[in-house]
Amino acid sequence: MTSVTDDHVKVCFRMDVDEDGWPPVSVESLWAVDLGDGTVRLDNTPWFVRAVASGDIIRVEIDEDGVRWAAETVRASQNCTIRLIVLKDGGSAAARQSVLDVFHRLGTTGEGIEQFRMVALDVPPGADLQQMRRLLEHGAAKEWWHWEEGCVTGAWRSTAA
Repeated sequence: MTSVTDDHVKVCFRMDVDEDGWPPVSVESLWAVDLGDGTVRLDNTPWFVRAVASGDIIRVEIDEDGVRWAAETVRASQNCTIRLIVLKDGGSAAARQSVLDVFHRLGTTGEGIEQFRMVALDVPPGADLQQMRRLLEHGAAKEWWHWEEGCVTGAWRSTAA
């Protein structure tokens, strides 16, 4: 989980909501460190924004109200974002924590959110990607969770069967 300090700022990302109402928000704000040159380094894992991950350097545009809006990724961190909707035990707090614990052992960090029974994983390049994919697919087959790739790298894609 991110430890927010004085150099942290919020960066807003606009999102398109599909015909099913997903994602459930049209703007997601993420914590980032202001790098002082019109860019920020993302410092938490996105719940809904696609194609960005923790550690990415993002160019921002500041509007007349001082809101920082994400423009484009300047440099990708090589981290992946994987999201799960936990089905086991109704997505209880204990079930979400057990998911976080098992993936933590494979080199990830992340957090859960009760409202959507979700877990968002921040997967660094040094994590055991092969084992992660096997576990994700196994858990989906057992109906413990549904999962999606929020932001992935070539190294992650190479683990696909």
